[in-house]
Amino acid sequence: MSVACSIIDGLGGTRPAAKQFGLPPSTVQSWKKSGFIPVTRILLVEKITGIPREELRPDLFSRTTQETQG
Repeated sequence: MSVACSIIDGLGGTRPAAKQFGLPPSTVQSWKKSGFIPVTRILLVEKITGIPREELRPDLFSRTTQETQG
């Protein structure tokens, strides 16, 4: 299961997640279908869920060496 699917399911599904994000359900459904959250929405999802951007999109963000060694 993708990170996007896990988050959406964890928030109760497409409609409840969309409501929390302040977005149309069709937008959130497209995230679920594609399996990833667009970079333009990462900060919003990070703020609402508390999940760091590095976990949301490890293909785009990486932890600094100091953080990973700590």
